[in-house]
This record gives sequence, structure tokens and C-alpha cells, in this order.
Amino acid sequence: MTTTEIRETAQSTQVEHFDVLIVGAGISGVGGAYHLTQQCPDRSFVVLEALESFGGTWQMHRYPGIRSDSDLYTFGYRFKPWTGPPIATAQEILDYMGEVVEENDLAQHIRYNHRITTARWSSDDNLWTVEATDGDGETQRFTANFLWMCQGYYRHSEGYTPEWEGMDDFHGEIVHPQTWPEDLDYAGKKVVVIGSGATAATLVPAIAGDCEHVTVLQRSPTYFIPGRNVNDLADTLREIEIDEEWVHEIVRRKLLYDQSIFTQRSFDEPEKVKSELLGGVRAYLGDDFYIETHFTPTYRPWRQRIAFVPDGDIFEGIKSGKASMVTDEIDRFTGAGILLKSGEELEADIIVTATGFNMSVLGDIDVVIDDKPLVFSDTVNYRGMMFTGIPNMLWIFGYFRASWTLRADLLADFVCRLLQHMDEKGVSRVDVALRPEDKDMELLPWIDSENFNPGYLMRALELLPKRGAKREWQHTQDYWREKDEIPAIDLDGPEFVYR
Repeated sequence: MTTTEIRETAQSTQVEHFDVLIVGAGISGVGGAYHLTQQCPDRSFVVLEALESFGGTWQMHRYPGIRSDSDLYTFGYRFKPWTGPPIATAQEILDYMGEVVEENDLAQHIRYNHRITTARWSSDDNLWTVEATDGDGETQRFTANFLWMCQGYYRHSEGYTPEWEGMDDFHGEIVHPQTWPEDLDYAGKKVVVIGSGATAATLVPAIAGDCEHVTVLQRSPTYFIPGRNVNDLADTLREIEIDEEWVHEIVRRKLLYDQSIFTQRSFDEPEKVKSELLGGVRAYLGDDFYIETHFTPTYRPWRQRIAFVPDGDIFEGIKSGKASMVTDEIDRFTGAGILLKSGEELEADIIVTATGFNMSVLGDIDVVIDDKPLVFSDTVNYRGMMFTGIPNMLWIFGYFRASWTLRADLLADFVCRLLQHMDEKGVSRVDVALRPEDKDMELLPWIDSENFNPGYLMRALELLPKRGAKREWQHTQDYWREKDEIPAIDLDGPEFVYR
């Protein structure tokens, strides 16, 4: 079907039909829309976005200093050159995405303020029926042949804040970066930021200059990679007037090459990599700083995400005395701040809980398969993108150790190839199913916690699909193999069941 059809239900409610329905207009959804226009130009599609504009994370998060923690040469799309600094602000990323939307006339396909509530699959019709609540509170209905889940993996409406004793006793304000109040006045205030991940590394240098003091309170240290926010190779190529498309591709390949070596070294020689990472911090703070106490994690590098710190800005704040690092555990909140288990009390006017986020499994959408509510954890994942028992659906779940968009682009190619293959076969449904040789395959949690174990993932592990002992039934997190494996997938392999 190549044009939008308007259908009437028995209740006279208007239903719009599309070949493909994309959930979310963030980095994955906008990219997916672009690829559909280029690779499947005759296919009708719509993008439903809960927020008032495109951007996803970069639209929702408004805390001071928000920026990428991946370089934009690999976080940016492969089809649009990035010309700014490697680490970019949220506004720079939104501007970049806006150019993609405008240059490719994608706005006509996006419906903003459409929060999807339910998605129902009917095997009788081989269709998804999707209900969304629009900005006026009205229910809008859509049908689609294929559902492309690009909504990301965490809940935008609220971040994760543990329940600490005495939180109600605190006389100041408690704020999570994900829901940062626009009118929050932190000038001249004492601020305690709980957590030391990428969010804290971004937020602290952005506010430290205006606060009386910022204290970063962490239960345990994390790894950072400090460095200059420039790419010398890109600058050299521009100096000799190389075309931006070539600059983008050359720099992208060089970065990916370097990242592949670094990732492999984190497995092969973790102690050496650890020493190098700590040396980078020591270069900013000096040998006299308590590196062992505050910046030496107990886990090997890359078991959790490593944040790049442009120009070492959080370390410069610590060095100047405007910020400080405390490694301890919280006993309870008090009226004046936080009492630590060591007995020390941190005074605060504002407490920021940069303690992570809550995973959103399938966008918190109620998914129903043939009148039966889907239990997502009962499914087995196929390469972290399709799932047994869920027809005509693909979920974009990116990489932890590489830029998210690398996988979004890779899987967009796969979706378009799959849709074209279904046309060639004259079928309207595709499922993935365990093959006869997978009958006795061991089923395991979504990811190996010895490999990667951030808190948000561990808290939601029981809600996620199973992985199998074989590579095909895992989200391997290995871009450097997937970039060759996914384009080479045999769409007529026994794991694909067409009807």
C-alpha cells in the first residue's frame, strides 16, 4: 500500500493506515524516517512523538550544560556530515537534527504530542492497531503493517531517585536532572550532586561557577576520559580543503578504529587501560589528589559506560576549589543536608539526584498480541532487535560502548531490506522463531552482568527478553562485528517465518 487510507470503524472513529509506524522522533526515529524516504520511497509511514518537537533526549533534558558523551562524528548520522566540535551541546544536536528534518521534508510525516498508549497485533488482519492520546486529550487510532520502535530505552517522565531516609526532613530543594525546573535558582547556593556518571560530569562544571560550592557525592568512583574537545584529524583535513562528506567519513572511520582497539584492550589488558585512564585524571588534578579514593573504580574499564570529559572541565572545577568530590554512603537526609555513614554531614541548599534513570520497556506501551497482553520477558531476542512471538516489529536498542546512532543507521538498513524482501515474497507477516537446532539452547538474562552492568539495566533485567547462548539470539553490543554481520543476514534463513 503506497498511499494513506482513511478507514471508518464501527464506532465512526477515524483510523489512518500506514505501511510503517515509527514510534518516537528522537535520533533513531528521525534517522529511520530518512532511511525510509531514501530506500523505500513508495511506502507510506508516520512518526508518532509524545513530545512537542523532535529530539527525544535532547528535547526532554534541560539541565544546565547538557551535552553528548559520545563524539558527534559517530553519534551523528552516517549520511549527514558533522561539522561542529566532537562533543556537542543539546542545542547543537537539535539544530543538526532539525537540518535533517528540513532538508528531507520529514516534518510532514511526524505527529507531535501523540503519546501512544496501546499497540495491538491481529494475526487475522496482519495489522497493528495503535492508539495514541493527542495534545487535546483525544484518542487517535492508526493501523500499520510494520511497527518500528524508536522510542529509546528509558522513561522520559521521571528519573531514578532512590528512597533515602529523611528526604522529607530536608529544608531545601531536591531535583533530578531529568526534570530540572527552569526557574531553579542555584546562584550562591550550596549544592550537593549525588552520583558521578556522565550527567554529573556535565552538570557540575556548568553550575559550579555560579554556586557557592558544589559537592559531588558518590558511593563509588567511575571512569572518565578527559581530553581536548577538538579533532585534530578533522581540522587538518579541513585545512587542506577536503570535502565535508569525506572529512566526516574519514574521521568517523578513524574514531571507530581507535574505539575498537580501546574496547578490546579493556578486556585483554584491563589493568593497563585502568592505569592509563587514571593517569588522564592525574594529569589534571596532580599526584597529591586522592585519586585512589575518588577516581579508582572497583570494576574493570567498560563494565559501565565511560564518559568523555571535554577539556577536563569537571577536574578544573575541582582543582579551582569550586567543586569537591566525596566518596561515601548516605546514612540519611537531614534538615540541613545529608548525613554520611562516616558521620560527616554535607550542608546543602539544593540536592541534585543524578542517580540514573528508569528503563522504559517498549515505551511503556501496552502491547497485545492476538488479544493476549505481551509479557516481554517471555520472548527471546534475535540480535537485540526482533523478538519471538512479536510479528512485524523491530526495536532500536543501540550500543553501550559505541554511539547509539551507529546501530540506528545499521538497523534502518535492515528494516528497509526486510520490507523489500517481504514485498518480493508477496507476504505480509514476518516472525522470528527459534530453529530446530536451538531447541535445547540455554536461555539467559538479556545481558551478561559480568560484561556490562549499569544500575538502570540491572534494575530492569527481569522485564527484558531472554538471550540465547548463540550469537544470533543476543544483543552482542559489538558494532565492529555487527557492521558486517547484519547486512549479511540471510532473510530466508530458518529463523525467519513468513506468512
